[in-house]
Amino acid sequence: MLSIVVAYARNGVIGYHGQLPWRLPSDLRHFRELTLGGTVLMGRRTFESLPAAQRPLRERRNLVISANPDFDAAGAEVHTSLAAALQACERRCFVIGGSSVYAQVIGLAERVYATEIQDEPPGDTFFPALASSEWHCVQESAPQRENEHAFIFRTYERAH
Repeated sequence: MLSIVVAYARNGVIGYHGQLPWRLPSDLRHFRELTLGGTVLMGRRTFESLPAAQRPLRERRNLVISANPDFDAAGAEVHTSLAAALQACERRCFVIGGSSVYAQVIGLAERVYATEIQDEPPGDTFFPALASSEWHCVQESAPQRENEHAFIFRTYERAH
Protein backbone atom coordinates (compact mmCIF):
# COMPACT_ATOMS: atom_id res chain seq x y z
CA MET A 1 0.00 0.00 0.00
CA LEU A 2 1.27 3.44 -0.92
CA SER A 3 0.87 5.87 1.98
CA ILE A 4 1.92 9.43 2.65
CA VAL A 5 3.32 10.50 6.01
CA VAL A 6 3.31 14.25 6.55
CA ALA A 7 3.22 16.93 9.23
CA TYR A 8 1.65 20.15 8.04
CA ALA A 9 0.34 23.38 9.51
CA ARG A 10 -3.13 24.87 8.99
CA ASN A 11 -1.71 26.97 6.14
CA GLY A 12 -0.23 23.88 4.45
CA VAL A 13 3.36 24.66 5.46
CA ILE A 14 5.65 21.63 5.79
CA GLY A 15 9.03 23.36 5.72
CA TYR A 16 11.01 26.55 5.90
CA HIS A 17 14.57 26.91 4.57
CA GLY A 18 14.97 23.12 4.45
CA GLN A 19 13.87 22.59 8.04
CA LEU A 20 10.69 21.68 9.89
CA PRO A 21 9.14 24.85 11.37
CA TRP A 22 8.42 23.04 14.66
CA ARG A 23 10.02 20.58 17.04
CA LEU A 24 7.62 17.81 18.07
CA PRO A 25 9.37 14.75 19.55
CA SER A 26 6.07 12.87 19.83
CA ASP A 27 5.50 13.40 16.09
CA LEU A 28 8.95 11.98 15.35
CA ARG A 29 8.13 8.94 17.54
CA HIS A 30 4.81 8.54 15.71
CA PHE A 31 6.63 8.74 12.35
CA ARG A 32 9.15 6.12 13.46
CA GLU A 33 6.45 3.73 14.70
CA LEU A 34 4.51 4.06 11.43
CA THR A 35 7.43 3.54 9.08
CA LEU A 36 9.61 1.04 10.96
CA GLY A 37 10.19 -2.07 8.87
CA GLY A 38 8.73 -0.47 5.74
CA THR A 39 10.10 1.42 2.78
CA VAL A 40 10.41 5.21 2.90
CA LEU A 41 10.46 7.11 -0.37
CA MET A 42 11.67 10.71 -0.50
CA GLY A 43 13.13 13.36 -2.73
CA ARG A 44 16.80 14.31 -2.63
CA ARG A 45 16.26 17.52 -0.63
CA THR A 46 14.27 15.63 2.02
CA PHE A 47 17.07 13.07 2.27
CA GLU A 48 19.64 15.87 2.63
CA SER A 49 17.52 17.61 5.27
CA LEU A 50 17.72 14.59 7.58
CA PRO A 51 20.37 14.95 10.28
CA ALA A 52 23.56 13.25 9.08
CA ALA A 53 23.45 10.82 12.00
CA GLN A 54 19.92 9.75 10.92
CA ARG A 55 20.74 9.13 7.23
CA PRO A 56 19.60 6.70 6.03
CA LEU A 57 16.63 6.15 8.34
CA ARG A 58 17.43 2.98 10.28
CA GLU A 59 15.40 -0.20 10.06
CA ARG A 60 13.70 1.00 6.89
CA ARG A 61 14.51 0.64 3.23
CA ASN A 62 15.33 4.16 1.98
CA LEU A 63 14.52 5.16 -1.61
CA VAL A 64 15.65 8.58 -2.83
CA ILE A 65 14.53 10.28 -6.04
CA SER A 66 17.17 12.40 -7.75
CA ALA A 67 17.47 13.44 -11.37
CA ASN A 68 21.22 13.00 -10.91
CA PRO A 69 22.00 9.26 -11.23
CA ASP A 70 25.39 9.90 -9.59
CA PHE A 71 23.85 11.40 -6.43
CA ASP A 72 25.50 9.72 -3.45
CA ALA A 73 22.89 8.78 -0.87
CA ALA A 74 24.99 6.45 1.26
CA GLY A 75 22.86 3.59 2.58
CA ALA A 76 19.89 4.45 0.35
CA GLU A 77 18.84 3.46 -3.15
CA VAL A 78 18.76 6.29 -5.70
CA HIS A 79 16.16 6.33 -8.48
CA THR A 80 16.08 8.91 -11.26
CA SER A 81 12.29 9.08 -11.48
CA LEU A 82 9.22 8.66 -9.33
CA ALA A 83 8.04 5.83 -11.59
CA ALA A 84 11.28 3.89 -11.04
CA ALA A 85 11.13 4.48 -7.27
CA LEU A 86 7.50 3.34 -7.12
CA GLN A 87 8.39 0.15 -9.02
CA ALA A 88 10.99 -0.56 -6.35
CA CYS A 89 8.48 -0.05 -3.53
CA GLU A 90 7.27 -3.02 -1.58
CA ARG A 91 3.93 -3.61 0.11
CA ARG A 92 4.46 -0.98 2.85
CA CYS A 93 5.75 2.12 1.12
CA PHE A 94 5.63 5.51 2.85
CA VAL A 95 6.21 8.73 0.91
CA ILE A 96 7.83 11.20 3.33
CA GLY A 97 8.45 14.29 1.21
CA GLY A 98 9.12 16.77 -0.13
CA SER A 99 6.43 18.91 -1.62
CA SER A 100 7.04 17.99 -5.28
CA VAL A 101 7.02 14.27 -4.46
CA TYR A 102 3.84 14.70 -2.40
CA ALA A 103 2.20 16.56 -5.31
CA GLN A 104 3.08 13.73 -7.69
CA VAL A 105 1.84 10.88 -5.47
CA ILE A 106 -1.26 12.46 -3.90
CA GLY A 107 -3.36 10.99 -6.72
CA LEU A 108 -1.82 7.52 -6.28
CA ALA A 109 -1.73 7.10 -2.51
CA GLU A 110 -4.39 5.13 -0.66
CA ARG A 111 -3.71 6.53 2.82
CA VAL A 112 -2.36 9.70 4.42
CA TYR A 113 -0.96 9.74 7.95
CA ALA A 114 -1.10 13.42 8.85
CA THR A 115 0.10 15.36 11.84
CA GLU A 116 -2.01 18.50 11.63
CA ILE A 117 -0.40 21.39 13.49
CA GLN A 118 -2.86 24.04 14.63
CA ASP A 119 -0.59 26.94 13.74
CA GLU A 120 0.30 29.05 10.70
CA PRO A 121 4.09 29.40 10.67
CA PRO A 122 5.98 31.06 7.83
CA GLY A 123 7.15 28.59 5.24
CA ASP A 124 8.40 28.04 1.71
CA THR A 125 7.37 24.41 1.26
CA PHE A 126 3.75 23.26 1.23
CA PHE A 127 1.60 20.12 1.26
CA PRO A 128 -1.30 19.99 -1.22
CA ALA A 129 -4.76 20.26 0.36
CA LEU A 130 -6.67 17.00 0.79
CA ALA A 131 -9.97 17.33 -1.08
CA SER A 132 -12.84 16.24 1.16
CA SER A 133 -14.47 14.57 -1.85
CA GLU A 134 -11.41 12.32 -2.24
CA TRP A 135 -10.27 11.70 1.35
CA HIS A 136 -12.08 10.61 4.51
CA CYS A 137 -10.69 10.80 8.03
CA VAL A 138 -10.84 7.28 9.51
CA GLN A 139 -8.88 7.85 12.70
CA GLU A 140 -8.13 10.86 14.89
CA SER A 141 -6.14 11.28 18.09
CA ALA A 142 -7.07 13.48 20.98
CA PRO A 143 -5.66 17.02 20.65
CA GLN A 144 -2.07 17.20 21.87
CA ARG A 145 0.30 20.00 22.78
CA GLU A 146 4.09 20.05 22.75
CA ASN A 147 6.65 22.85 22.57
CA GLU A 148 3.85 25.42 22.30
CA HIS A 149 2.26 23.71 19.28
CA ALA A 150 -1.19 22.10 19.34
CA PHE A 151 -1.63 19.20 16.93
CA ILE A 152 -3.73 16.16 16.06
CA PHE A 153 -2.74 12.89 14.40
CA ARG A 154 -5.23 11.97 11.66
CA THR A 155 -5.38 9.07 9.24
CA TYR A 156 -7.15 9.60 5.92
CA GLU A 157 -8.16 6.98 3.41
CA ARG A 158 -9.04 7.56 -0.20
CA ALA A 159 -12.77 7.56 -0.91
CA HIS A 160 -13.76 4.82 -3.31
